[in-house]
Amino acid sequence: MELFLWIIAVALVISGIVALVQGQAAWGAVLIIVGLLVGPGGVSVFT
Repeated sequence: MELFLWIIAVALVISGIVALVQGQAAWGAVLIIVGLLVGPGGVSVFT
């Protein structure tokens, strides 16, 4: 489960960076923040 959440977090952060580069600052920031919450430090949010 932890590996699955980590993979999702990486995908979210990468999508957020791509959105920022394309000029969608708000959406990119949301994706990056959600990715950080789900990621390795945020696993406790779901357990």
